[in-house]
Amino acid sequence: MSHKLLQRDPICGLVALTLFILTIPLSNWVIMNVGLVCPPEGPCLIPVWPGLYAPSAVMIAGAALVLRNGVQAFLGPWYSLLAVAVGTALSAFFAAPSLVLASAAAFCFSELADFTVYTPMRKRFPAFSVVLAGLAGSVVDSAIFLSLAFGSIEFITGQVLGKFWMALLAGIVIRYLRPRFVQNPKF
Repeated sequence: MSHKLLQRDPICGLVALTLFILTIPLSNWVIMNVGLVCPPEGPCLIPVWPGLYAPSAVMIAGAALVLRNGVQAFLGPWYSLLAVAVGTALSAFFAAPSLVLASAAAFCFSELADFTVYTPMRKRFPAFSVVLAGLAGSVVDSAIFLSLAFGSIEFITGQVLGKFWMALLAGIVIRYLRPRFVQNPKF
């Protein structure tokens, strides 16, 4: 039996690509407009752990990292890299003027970090590769975005944790579903 989650599948790939692209304008809007706390000089914040807050688009950014992995799994690495390039341009286009550089740089370098970790691991350890790549991408994204956008990495722990929740959720789903698609899963 073949493993559909590791084979090229244009329909699933296009769905992942569409959702990946949609995360870009959504996260740029959410960070300045949605949250439990929205100070006028900074990003809106949401809780990611008791007593720990992060900019509100953190979960959407985490989903983008996972969706890029989906684009790569279903369409291939070149489509994934093309999606990163298009996503970087869209990130700059949709960002608030004060966040253009931070948004584009964080998006580009975090997705490339995710790609670098995910690619060599994806066939052998699909669930773990999504979690580990998501963690790498979230650290890079958080450090770049927070330092360029707000001149501080004050919320880096919350940022990394919030994005990690999305990668962990995806890893759990893959780990749970994979045995149903593969005769002898190796993880």
